[in-house]
Amino acid sequence: MPAWIDFKELRAKLVPTLVLSHYRIQLKVKGDQATGLCPLPSHPQRTDGSNRTASFSINLTRGVWQCFGCKRSGNILDLACHMEKADPKDGTAVRTVAARLAAAFGLDSRAPQPKQKQQAHEAPAARGKAAGSAASVGHVQPTESTAIVNPKLDFELKGLDPEHPYLKERGLTDDTIRTFGLGFSTRGMLKNRVAIPLHNEHGELVGYAGRLTKDAGISEHNPKYRFPGDRERDGRKLLFRKSHLLFNAHRVARPCDKLIVVEGFFSVFWLTQCGYTDVVALMGSDCSPEQAEHIADITKDDAIVYFLTDGDEAGNACAVSLFREVGWQRRCLWLKLEDGKQPTDLTELHLSLLLD
Repeated sequence: MPAWIDFKELRAKLVPTLVLSHYRIQLKVKGDQATGLCPLPSHPQRTDGSNRTASFSINLTRGVWQCFGCKRSGNILDLACHMEKADPKDGTAVRTVAARLAAAFGLDSRAPQPKQKQQAHEAPAARGKAAGSAASVGHVQPTESTAIVNPKLDFELKGLDPEHPYLKERGLTDDTIRTFGLGFSTRGMLKNRVAIPLHNEHGELVGYAGRLTKDAGISEHNPKYRFPGDRERDGRKLLFRKSHLLFNAHRVARPCDKLIVVEGFFSVFWLTQCGYTDVVALMGSDCSPEQAEHIADITKDDAIVYFLTDGDEAGNACAVSLFREVGWQRRCLWLKLEDGKQPTDLTELHLSLLLD
C-alpha cells in the first residue's frame, strides 16, 4: 500500500457509475440522479416483515450520496468505505480502501514528484550550442506543428497470405479474413506477423498493424503488436498516432443507436463475425479525447455505448477512461466480464444475452 495518497485527486478520478458497478449496487437512474434501496451493510434491517423503501440517492455527476433511512451521507470514497465496512473517519482505514480502489481501476494518486531544477550553469550553454548549430547549417528541423498525423498511404502491402493457420486458429472464417483484409506477411517491418489494415473514419488506408503469431516470441524489443513509425518526406514529418483512430469506425452505419467499444482487433473480428457490425476498437486500454470525439460523431445523441472490455486490470482501467471521456456525451453501459475473460471467449448466445 502506498505511504501517501492524494484523496482529493482520487475522488476526482473515481467515476461514480463505475464504483457502483464495482460494488454491484443496482439503482434506478434518471438523468444524473440514481435512487434505490440503501446498499450499505450497516443499514438497519426491518424485522416486522414489511418491504423496504428506496431511501438511497446519489448524484452521478458529483458522486455525493445520502440515505434518508440510516441518515448516512458523503462522497464516493465515503461510500466505498461503508461498503467495505471501514470507518470513513479512520484515516488508516480510508487509505487502505483508497489504495484498493486505485489498484482496481488502474488509477495513480501518488504524491506528485518534484520537478528537477535544471542547473543554471548548464542550461544557457546547452541552449546556445543548439541555437548555434542550427544557425550554422541553416536547416529547420520538422516539428509536431508542421507534421501530418495519420496521412493516407499511397501503397498497399502485396503478397499477404490469408490462409495462414494462425487466423483459423483464432476462429476466423474466410469471409471475416477477407472483410478485414488480413494476411500473414513474410517480409518488411511486419515480417512474421499478421498484417491488419488501419483506416481513418473516411475509409482511407493510413497504415498497418502487425500481430505476432507466436506469443513465445513477445519481448520488450519484439512487442505483440507493431504499429507504423514516424517518418519524413519532402521535409515534413509524417506521424502515426493510433490515439487519433478508432479501428473499424469507417464500417459503422452512422449515426448508430447502439455502439460496442472493445480494446483490441480480434474482439472486433469476433463480434463482427457473430453479427454485431457496429463495433470499434481503441487498439489499447485507454480512450483518448480524439477517440471519444469519433465515438460521439458516429452515434446518435440518445445512443447507448457499450463497453465490452477485457476481464483484467487493463480492462477495468479502459472502462474508467471510457466513462471519463464518453460518459458525459452519451449513455454508457459497462458489460463487465469475468476475470480472465475476453470478448473473443464469448459465444453467440452469451453475446446475445449481453447485447440484445
